[in-house]
Amino acid sequence: MNIHLSLTPLISLLAGILILVMPRLLSTIVAIYLIAIGLIGVLGAGGWRLG
Repeated sequence: MNIHLSLTPLISLLAGILILVMPRLLSTIVAIYLIAIGLIGVLGAGGWRLG
C-alpha cells in the first residue's frame, strides 16, 4: 500500500480545525494559511524551473 501525503491539504485541515476551535483568531489563521500556501507554491515542486 502506497500512501502519498501532500502538504497543502494538511495545512488546510489544520487551519479549519483551528478556526473551529478559536474563531477569534480567524484573520490571523487565514493570513498564516495564505503565507504558507504561497511559500509552498513558490518554493515547492517546480518553483525554480527556468528552462
